[in-house]
Amino acid sequence: MSNVLTYPAYKKTDIPWVGDIPEHWELVPCRSIVENIVEKNHDGEVQNYLSLMANVGVIRYEDKGDIGNKKPDDLTKCKIVRKGQLVINSMNYAIGSYGMSPYDGVCSPVYIILQAKKNVLLERYGLRVFENSPFQKHLATFGNGILAHRAAIGWDDIKGQYIPLAPINEQEKILQYLDYETTKIDNLINKQQQLIKLLVEKRQAVINHAVTKGLNFKAPMKDSGVEWLGKVPEHWEELSIRRVLHKIEQGSSPLAQNRAPQLGEFGVLKISSVKKGNFYAHESKTLDSITQYDARYKVTNGDLLVTRANTPSLVADTCVVNKEPKSPTMMCDLIYRLVTTSRIDNHFLCMWLLSDFGRMQVESDARGSSMTMAKVSQEHIKAWITILPPLSEQRDIVAYLENADKKFRYLTDRAEQAIELMQERRTVLISAAVTGKIDVRSWKKPEVSEEDVA
Repeated sequence: MSNVLTYPAYKKTDIPWVGDIPEHWELVPCRSIVENIVEKNHDGEVQNYLSLMANVGVIRYEDKGDIGNKKPDDLTKCKIVRKGQLVINSMNYAIGSYGMSPYDGVCSPVYIILQAKKNVLLERYGLRVFENSPFQKHLATFGNGILAHRAAIGWDDIKGQYIPLAPINEQEKILQYLDYETTKIDNLINKQQQLIKLLVEKRQAVINHAVTKGLNFKAPMKDSGVEWLGKVPEHWEELSIRRVLHKIEQGSSPLAQNRAPQLGEFGVLKISSVKKGNFYAHESKTLDSITQYDARYKVTNGDLLVTRANTPSLVADTCVVNKEPKSPTMMCDLIYRLVTTSRIDNHFLCMWLLSDFGRMQVESDARGSSMTMAKVSQEHIKAWITILPPLSEQRDIVAYLENADKKFRYLTDRAEQAIELMQERRTVLISAAVTGKIDVRSWKKPEVSEEDVA
């Protein structure tokens, strides 16, 4: 927010989330700047079904992929949306589910459709007003619902809320300023997101190489005899996982409360406790009764866990328990425990299963009626091929990968922290501009190239 000033004079509003506003601005109820549109698709003629995605905005249903709510078969109950109208998800507004529609179409009847009154409000400035995080949080206090982030609001909650309103000519200037500044921030965020993506790809490449080629680049190589695997060190074995297993155990599904157990309580893992090689002990539920606890399935340090069912990209996800849960906790029936022989290190087998070569076998065997919940059986796991270096070499590889992972995590954490700070700055910037805390009337777009902005 460099080279911006405050207004010369302000007046009080007595609205906590607004604070003082420029003396010449107005304080008006929402109903005076937007109208609620409830036009229905009664004849079903409009077929362009639109979806609203948090932090993305309004998109065509076919562009969102297989996530979120499904398109209804009957579109006659849907609301009609016009290009330029503001669309708000009445249940998810507080978590960023809003946007201006770039299309004509229809949407869910639970969405709120608002049309800017163009004599007092520019359409895109209206979007910025409703993008203001303090205003979102204020409206969320009027919502009705069990979960705070899904507390529904309605037009009746919105219409009487007072907001600061700049004159039309200032709205245009504020838009120009915010467009420029938020584009810069968004570009920086995008660069950090691309960095995180590259780090994930690099980490995967390091795992793939280490578990198939080893650490000694001078080691003599041989053809593995497996087409998709290629050459491996000459002294390594290729064998099915069943040859390094004592047994596979499956947990059970006792009645439990959806909260982590406290001291003196007993727990059962959720499937989300196993994710991308990491174990999350807090992802567990509290047993309704201690009598339901089965000590045979107790999770202990060093256990190799594999998920039995999940989405196709997460089924057979694996981890090694690096710290025993504080409360006695058992496996759920969607998690396997692989009890291995002394020939293989659990951490090495975990890394193998996380490699592209392990995942290739998982994806080949995963079964499911809709593939929204794919499954792998114990026989699938036993039949999968693994590579077996000498035990000492396995441990060297594990140590190398753990050290590499620390570096990747450090860089990823730094990038995620940078994104969080930039997102906070973006939020503060928009709020300051639409509530008049900064005066951008004399602001001029810097004369720089597009490359400099990006």
